[in-house]
Amino acid sequence: MAGELLLDTGALVSLLDRHQTHHGACTRAYAEWTGAVVSTEAVLTEATHLLARAKDGPVRCLDFFLFGGALLVPSSPAALKRARALMVKYADQPMDYADATLVALAEELNTRMVFTTDQNDFAVYRTKNRRAFTLIPESLN
Repeated sequence: MAGELLLDTGALVSLLDRHQTHHGACTRAYAEWTGAVVSTEAVLTEATHLLARAKDGPVRCLDFFLFGGALLVPSSPAALKRARALMVKYADQPMDYADATLVALAEELNTRMVFTTDQNDFAVYRTKNRRAFTLIPESLN
């Protein structure tokens, strides 16, 4: 398994907004992580929207990426096709676009580690070779 950690929206919002329920667990997990952290533009878009009511929330979200908190990986046309296929496959969840881009990115990077508060959905999702994700933090308590 490669060493990149996929950053999902809920974990990003929890990192940046101390009023979030999982702020403490996410802050500890992020501080302990020593490898690369990557995410997608869909996650950035979703997070800036969710942080709109927090003081300077959208700007802090952009700054997180601009100052090296995570690497933003643009989706290729192949990744967009894969995201579409994943959204169809997991329509019963339903899988949103941001999650689909992360699973597609996981497949491109050959990683299965995801930093998420959306542990129910990511416990169900599988990569194209049917491998489960490792969820970080392991516990949200």
